[in-house]
Amino acid sequence: MSKENETNLLVNKIIESLQDKKGHNITTIDLTGLEGSICMYFIICEGNSPTQVSALSDSVWDKVSNDMREKPLGAIGMKEAQWIAMDYGSVIVHIFLPEMREYYNLENLWADAKINTIPDIY
Repeated sequence: MSKENETNLLVNKIIESLQDKKGHNITTIDLTGLEGSICMYFIICEGNSPTQVSALSDSVWDKVSNDMREKPLGAIGMKEAQWIAMDYGSVIVHIFLPEMREYYNLENLWADAKINTIPDIY
């Protein structure tokens, strides 16, 4: 499987796991066309409470680990669960409380990238 196909599968698994736990306002940012970007994709999502933010990150961890045999290279923010970042190399997942997402506004920082909004499924 090519690196691009593997990355697309990873993106889809992450989105699926976020939707499983009712993550909302899911956005992908395709950084592949930007020179010097730190990864290929950002996936951004919101949870309504620290408990949900934590559950969303657990869901991503478990689904990617079980289905793809891959664990993040690193994860930060697990204790506070206000903004959790999970680094899968080609994909970095950001799970925010709404006020933290608004404050950091990653979509605006990467506005020159291709941004795709995933419809909420519930």
